[in-house]
Amino acid sequence: MCAAIDRQRGVSLVELIVFIVVVGVAVAGVVAALRLGAATSTDPMVHKQALAIAEALLEEVELQPFTYCDPDDANAATALSTAGCAVAGNNESLAMGPEGADARGSVATPFDNVSDYHNLSLVGITGIDGAAIAGLGAYNATVTVTQQGLGAIPGAEALLIRVQVTGPSNVTVVLDGYRTRYAPNALP
Repeated sequence: MCAAIDRQRGVSLVELIVFIVVVGVAVAGVVAALRLGAATSTDPMVHKQALAIAEALLEEVELQPFTYCDPDDANAATALSTAGCAVAGNNESLAMGPEGADARGSVATPFDNVSDYHNLSLVGITGIDGAAIAGLGAYNATVTVTQQGLGAIPGAEALLIRVQVTGPSNVTVVLDGYRTRYAPNALP
């Protein structure tokens, strides 16, 4: 009689060690990718704060009047066009940027028109009164105001407002808004 020889089945020690090494290398690669992703990802709180700052600045600018003349001009309340300004150069369609001593945060001569905000640069965020806001020193903001037509509205009657905020870890948020001259004689 022939005795059947049963072969043992299983994994040898060498095969088991090779398996452990292969799985270990794969797990190490996955962990390294996750670590890199976590290290380079944006902190959601920083992004949310930068967005809140950009929204607040955009709203501040959009709420300013967009008159034919600077609101300090004697004819600002009655001018029917930019030619009606009492002082040449007070034309708000051509004079982008603050006029004279106008400054954001100034009590005596604050920004009083949308175009005053052109090229505003904040290193550390301040309130409209010029006071630094605690905890926002690591954020910077710039505002640009340019003429840009909006559909059937000509460029002289519409302004594109762009607010860019940069925060820690180079988080950048850019918001655009438009302001049209719908009430050219409304003064602050």
